[in-house]
Amino acid sequence: MKKPFYITTPIYYASGNLHIGHCCTSIFADSIARFKRLEGYDVMFLTGADEHGQKVEEKAKELGMTPQEFVDSLDIKFKELWNLLHISYDRYIRTTDKNHVEVVKKIYQKLLDQGDLYKSEYEGWYCVPCESFFTESQLVDDKCPDCGREVKLMKEESYFFRLSKYQKRLEQYYEEHPDFIRLEATKHEMLNSFIKPGLQDLCVSRTSFKWGVPLPFDDKHVSYVWIDALANYITALGYMQEDDSLFKKYWPADLHLMAKEIVRFHVIIWPILLMALDLPIPKRFHAHGWVTGKNGAKMSKSMGNGVNPLSICDRYGVDALRYYILRNGPIMKDSEYSAEGLINAINNDLCNSLGNLLSRTTAMIVQNFNGVLPKCENSVQNDIDKYFVESIISMPSKVKEKMEDIELNNAIQEIWNVINNANKYIEETTPWSYKEDKQRLSAIFSNLYFALYSVATLLKAFLPDTAKRIAQDLGIDEDELKLENINDEYKNTLQNLTVTKNAPLFPRLKVEEELKFLNN
Repeated sequence: MKKPFYITTPIYYASGNLHIGHCCTSIFADSIARFKRLEGYDVMFLTGADEHGQKVEEKAKELGMTPQEFVDSLDIKFKELWNLLHISYDRYIRTTDKNHVEVVKKIYQKLLDQGDLYKSEYEGWYCVPCESFFTESQLVDDKCPDCGREVKLMKEESYFFRLSKYQKRLEQYYEEHPDFIRLEATKHEMLNSFIKPGLQDLCVSRTSFKWGVPLPFDDKHVSYVWIDALANYITALGYMQEDDSLFKKYWPADLHLMAKEIVRFHVIIWPILLMALDLPIPKRFHAHGWVTGKNGAKMSKSMGNGVNPLSICDRYGVDALRYYILRNGPIMKDSEYSAEGLINAINNDLCNSLGNLLSRTTAMIVQNFNGVLPKCENSVQNDIDKYFVESIISMPSKVKEKMEDIELNNAIQEIWNVINNANKYIEETTPWSYKEDKQRLSAIFSNLYFALYSVATLLKAFLPDTAKRIAQDLGIDEDELKLENINDEYKNTLQNLTVTKNAPLFPRLKVEEELKFLNN
């Protein structure tokens, strides 16, 4: 049986259209999920939408809609974007789903029954756009420290979740599970800035708005953010439902992936909630950096400074955006979006390196062998050939190592190392000088074909459209691109395949023209 692997994105807040910053998390998670499928895992990939809250209620009112109508309209846009970006999720959850709502009620009831909830009064400075409370010391110039907007002092009756009760147990869990949080700096910050100074009990209900899950024991109150939102990871699998087979199969999650601004809630509130529910803790969390603009500001819906991914995909193709996001710096740090960077990535890496390699190789096979890949003559292989083939065969293990460390940019670099080696191999072997030596040409073209086959196989995890197009030019179905075939034995079976030279994978862009388009 295949080994299960459960990966999640956070559920995205349904308060407005998504931008490139949101796309990062989904593309990162999608590439990990696709790679795990290549490795033979039984993958469960979850994403979805967080649809409750005061901001949703207010946005809907502004537009003359009910909250449900508003989130329904955004849900269509969310799913259209994920489909466009080829986000291969297996399940999609909305916090307005009937099953989720019913289980959230059961969770609140269970927490109350076992003494983990109590009613009190909350007072704090509240930012509506961020839906967050802050203490006075956390404010910056009397404004929200996250978005810089006005805050208002709010006081209302609330139910509180006893985080403080579980503090020592959480500290012990961190100590006994060093791989729980991917980055040591994040772990240090959580422990020393939030946990050890003393966990404060968490406000988990509100009475000042109605758009939330009504608490089963007090209909004046609705759920507030974190219990409702975080529970999606288990309600999507059938926890506390009649059919809980997926929950039994996939829980605990192998990897929760998210942007860094919500890591605190995932590595403090979520494990404590699971402890209170007597459930296993997810194996691993990873928080990635933000996509920022030129001034270093985080892209944000509330700030209105996000870049629209739809226009980029429409002009350059989906894989151009996927590639830029995956290669644009290590995912554990902030990375700056720039029009110049996007254009250079397309021209230099996708067009010049990969596109030209495919065009040159297929053109030479068409010219010298009428497009039919000949049987490789190993007897004429020299040291240059052997070194090149060895670099191809070692590529999957190098990519796997980087993926295990969630270094997606470095994983792709390993693929591009082979692409660059292949272009260098053409210059070193000079196939155009062997027009009469068909044996030597067969060896060179067989090695180049094998390189493109192997590159396309690994690109299935990152650039699925590109992998499919390479496979078509190589005369094979994309289903034949298999990780286990990247070896000498399979390479020696490659022959009599009809290769075609088609349009370029990525046309070269005119820099000034594209900068004008992107910067408008």
